[in-house]
Amino acid sequence: MAVKFTRRSRLCTLFFAAALSALAGLALAQEYRDGHPETYVVQKGDTLWDIAARFLRRPWLWPEIWQANPQVRNPHLIYPGDVLSLAYLRRGPMVEPPIPGIPLSQVEPFLRDLRIYDRIDDLPYVVGLEDDRQRAIRGHAAYVRGLGASARPGQRFAVLRPVQTYTMGRRRACCALVGRDELDYAGRPRFDPPYDRTWTEIMLAEGGRMEKLGTELRKVNAGVITRGEVGGIEASTLLLDDGLYEVRVGDKVVPVESIPYDLQFVPHPPKRQFPYQKAQVLSVADRGLFGGPRDVVALSVGARDGVDNGTVFSVWRVGHNVVDRVQVPTRDPDLVSDADKVRLPDEFSGHVMVFRTFDKVSYGLVMDGIKPTRVGYELKHPDAAY
Repeated sequence: MAVKFTRRSRLCTLFFAAALSALAGLALAQEYRDGHPETYVVQKGDTLWDIAARFLRRPWLWPEIWQANPQVRNPHLIYPGDVLSLAYLRRGPMVEPPIPGIPLSQVEPFLRDLRIYDRIDDLPYVVGLEDDRQRAIRGHAAYVRGLGASARPGQRFAVLRPVQTYTMGRRRACCALVGRDELDYAGRPRFDPPYDRTWTEIMLAEGGRMEKLGTELRKVNAGVITRGEVGGIEASTLLLDDGLYEVRVGDKVVPVESIPYDLQFVPHPPKRQFPYQKAQVLSVADRGLFGGPRDVVALSVGARDGVDNGTVFSVWRVGHNVVDRVQVPTRDPDLVSDADKVRLPDEFSGHVMVFRTFDKVSYGLVMDGIKPTRVGYELKHPDAAY
């Protein structure tokens, strides 16, 4: 997949390259593993992160390998058969596709099919289907309310389905509270939250409310407008031409983005240090509560927090408050005050790199790990020691 550099990404890359050049000698001496080979031949299926993990103590600093091979003008264009050295690069016949910074096959569906909206109530939506069907597929007409006079024949629109809403609050007593509500066809919560969660949200969240981080929508189809709202008709006609999923009443409709994402970025630590439990794992795509390397996770921080594509976090299991049963013999921890409990250390899980950012939420790919990544785990600087 060919992706062009944006002006911003060019400037970021040039700045990063210049900074690394100034520190290249010192950085390489500190970061390269002992006993590494003199050269490495790029293999099909490699990513820059994988290659860096063989050479560097911190694989998220793979641009160090780029700087050690000054003939590589673009780190996203390294090919199977290339020989990487500490001092030079020898390019052979280019017969394989280039090696990306991250595995595109894992993230492309999330770049193409998932997006986050702050509000969805004012989005146009499917109000009816051809022949009063319950579901519509490619070749059927979907009738869209809310496009108004802006709809013109020939315009392309994507059909999106609300999946879940992410929320986050801060408990006065201890810690952050993250939640996600599954949504029905109209974008309303499908189920009432359980009693214990409702009680926690009302009584313990600061100000008695949860902040809505955004609503996740998944692309289910796409089509072309064949007729607008004319002649007293109050819905536009959208001819479906994508075979992805069936369309149903309530699905949202938005203009198709020509270039909705940019993969030309360089890994870097977060620009700021977040208050404890501000940055957490919100969900694991298609995995329930747990995920591992090459799984996509939603994170509770986004562009408003200074997070952008390429931001790397380390992921940590939050240490629990436990009763010191040596000092306080009891069989019921709920009867012990927090003052008599002991905070255990956080436990390192792995690294995650952000590849798509929205205002309050971002998507990241778990790059490596020594244990599963779970919803609610803490995000820290990639080199955090605890």
